[in-house]
Amino acid sequence: MTSALILVDLMPRIVALPLAPHTGDEVLARCRGLAESFRASGRPVVLVRVERPNVAEQPPGSGFADGLVHAGDVVVVKRTIGAFYGTDLDERLRQLGADTLVIAGLVTTMGVESTARAAADHGYRLEFVADAMSGLAADEHEFTVERVFPRFGEVRKTADYG
Repeated sequence: MTSALILVDLMPRIVALPLAPHTGDEVLARCRGLAESFRASGRPVVLVRVERPNVAEQPPGSGFADGLVHAGDVVVVKRTIGAFYGTDLDERLRQLGADTLVIAGLVTTMGVESTARAAADHGYRLEFVADAMSGLAADEHEFTVERVFPRFGEVRKTADYG
């Protein structure tokens, strides 16, 4: 079994939001580093982005951040807050032999937390990279990282994955 990196909603329109305690650019840079580390060690990288359902055209900035997706990465398009509902994410992770999910991305209390809760329901072991995610408000992010995520798995920092 292996660990897989799940990067949530690293899309220009979300990276550009006024986030705290880390800026979207800081989170994106840390997530890029995590992805490089996982790819270098042969572990899967899963990139998740959201599309609004029932609209003729997605808002500008709805693709992945430039250069984020590499050959061999798993790409998932979700239409809800979390990455599991209505997608084939669980099946793809099982095919890869993943039993541990390392989760990062945007926004802590939305896409990241919703994905994490569903992952726990699916029986995955979870790790959260606290400095590779950020919230719409610093206090929301900090509460989730300090009080909620430890109930589901281990909270770590980007440096732990060097």
